[in-house]
Amino acid sequence: QVELVDSGGGSVQAGGSLTLTCLASGFPYNRNCLGWFRQAPGKPREGVAVISSYTGTTSYADSVKDRFTISLSQANDKDTLILQMNNLKSEDTAMYYCAARGGYCVSADTTLPDRFVWRGKGTEVTVSS
Repeated sequence: QVELVDSGGGSVQAGGSLTLTCLASGFPYNRNCLGWFRQAPGKPREGVAVISSYTGTTSYADSVKDRFTISLSQANDKDTLILQMNNLKSEDTAMYYCAARGGYCVSADTTLPDRFVWRGKGTEVTVSS
């Protein structure tokens, strides 16, 4: 059974930083695409960043490039997915959640959040200006 547990959200001022963590386990496949997605009130869900568990290849939404960094470490059949968020802006305010699907990531994954069938419960990020 796949389990994703995300944490690390909070409230910061614009220009600040936060680190989100997702502990993932139970994948039925050896090659998975993991990522971070977000949804602000009244807005559609959007992809933030994704990473392939096998190749380490990453892809970012244009709105977070050069500010956010996604990384993945693997040990003992558990994955730790990290999203380092720097220079946060008020428009980054949203519920963030980690998600995953089987297979390699493709560059379009950040635009296709519905493909990610396994999801964490989410952690809220609030950025005040």
